[in-house]
Amino acid sequence: MLIQAKPIVLLSDIGMPDRDGYMLLQQVRALPSEQGGQVRAIAVTAYTGDFNQQQALQAGFQQHVSKPIEPERLIQVIACLTQSA
Repeated sequence: MLIQAKPIVLLSDIGMPDRDGYMLLQQVRALPSEQGGQVRAIAVTAYTGDFNQQQALQAGFQQHVSKPIEPERLIQVIACLTQSA
């Protein structure tokens, strides 16, 4: 679906059944750039703290946002990512 939709930003939870957000992003990053492999990615997760943030960034996410997240904060993070793209 990523290849067809070509989103500007990918939001992914880290804790998901069957496949976590790290595994998902690993699959996305394996795609060629023209198929979405370099899409900007935000980890939206209940896993907070510096360690979890660093883990998300090292996995290839550009941002780590803790849940619960206010809609205004999410809009700010997305806007920041799309402006720097």
